[in-house]
Amino acid sequence: MIRNAIVVGGGVGGLACATALARRGVTVTLYERAPEIREVGAGLQVSPNGLAVLRALGLEEALLHRGAVTARAVVLFDYKAGAQVARLDLTRLRDQRYLFVHRHDLVSVLAQAAREAGVVLELGQEVASIRPGDVPELTLASGEEMRAELIVCADGIHSVGRPVIAAGSEARFTGQVAWRATVPAQQAVPEAQVAMGPGRHVVSYPLRDGRLMNLVAVQERDAWAEEGWTHEDDPAALQAAFADFGGPVAGLLQQVEQVSLWGLFRHPVADCWMRGNVALLGDAAHPTLPFLAQGANLALEDAWVLAECVAAETMETRYQEVRQRRATKVIDAASGNAWKYHLREGPVRQLAHLGLSLGSRLAPGLMMRQFDWIYGHDVKAQ
Repeated sequence: MIRNAIVVGGGVGGLACATALARRGVTVTLYERAPEIREVGAGLQVSPNGLAVLRALGLEEALLHRGAVTARAVVLFDYKAGAQVARLDLTRLRDQRYLFVHRHDLVSVLAQAAREAGVVLELGQEVASIRPGDVPELTLASGEEMRAELIVCADGIHSVGRPVIAAGSEARFTGQVAWRATVPAQQAVPEAQVAMGPGRHVVSYPLRDGRLMNLVAVQERDAWAEEGWTHEDDPAALQAAFADFGGPVAGLLQQVEQVSLWGLFRHPVADCWMRGNVALLGDAAHPTLPFLAQGANLALEDAWVLAECVAAETMETRYQEVRQRRATKVIDAASGNAWKYHLREGPVRQLAHLGLSLGSRLAPGLMMRQFDWIYGHDVKAQ
């Protein structure tokens, strides 16, 4: 049985894993390079498969108390005048809840749970290198060396651990960039709205009891943009790229005063998730594009499964076996999803939108059942 562990990365996956391990009797230290739990990022969607993990950790009510919005629908609109194309009714998810959450709120709730479970949070500590082995080691940027029976790398797309665990992971620019912003709102409708235009789309949904609106705007273009969602951009560039969008989203875009821009890159899923008692988790193992809103949810799934495998002493044989196929399938689906929103003007777009409209009106249950394999997946049952 693993008695002590180090987790690298204080994001959603790292904190969830640290908490789950600590509650199973493992002594855990978590290293995070940021000096504090800051209000970094904006909104994210916690779908039922991810919420199942948070519920098992006893954190659902804490999230709701902090203003998480229970979603009722995803509504698709045409970009020109904001005419509704289709409505996906999330209340049909078999008594499962779908939440819109501010990333900072989720990370704060997870950090509090980790502390209460006895996890030692070492903030402002950057990990420089990791060495797998029977007792793996890491070296901090300060030069200090640490050892533990297990090291979990939950440190994102630029993971320190991935290069020493998995084969080459060269990323490919998808030809798409995304802007992220939040703007004030007045008790907004609890639904995600997707305005679909040629080569572009905008997703908006409410946060913090409807007081904020989260915006993610995606554009196809040849110009490369740096990966990562903390790079500041000029709001005027966002507004110019979507100047022909009408309906409610036009007003939201005009309110943007601060915005980040990032390039969307396709990364291969790691071919090896564990070596020498070092494990990869979340984006370190399988970065995903944002077109199914599953990045945080997959990390939560990873965290639960890894902790269960540690407790059952099946970590080396079971963790990757359980998670790799699932993550690959979700990521492939997300990668293929953008084109549905970006159809050019013409007969194909008209027919596609007609099909969506008829499907959502005549067979709303069938429209939702296409997501059962994602949202109905419960890692606790494995």
